[in-house]
Amino acid sequence: MDMKKMMKEARKMQAELNRAQEEVSELTAEGSSGGGVVKATASGAGVLLSITIAPEAIDPDDIPMLQDLVLIAVNDALGAASEEASARLGAVTGGMNLPF
Repeated sequence: MDMKKMMKEARKMQAELNRAQEEVSELTAEGSSGGGVVKATASGAGVLLSITIAPEAIDPDDIPMLQDLVLIAVNDALGAASEEASARLGAVTGGMNLPF
C-alpha cells in the first residue's frame, strides 16, 4: 500500500472516530433499581445526568436501603452508558483498544 493511500485511509478512520465520539457524547442510558423506584440517567461520557426517586422508596427509618438503591441505579446507568459507548467506538476501531 502506498503512503498516499495509507494517509487517506488514516484520515477517513479519524473522521469516523470523531463522528462516533460525538455520537457517544450525546447518548444517554438509564439504570434503575427497586423495580424502578429509583432511576438514574448517565451520558456516554460517564457523567451522571439525573436521579429520580419515587416517594414510596423513601423510608426515614431505612436510609441505608435508599442509599443502596441509588448506588445500584447509578452503577446500572453508568455501566449501560459505558457498554453502549464501547460498542459504538468499537464498530469504528474494529475492536482495537485505542486511547480516547
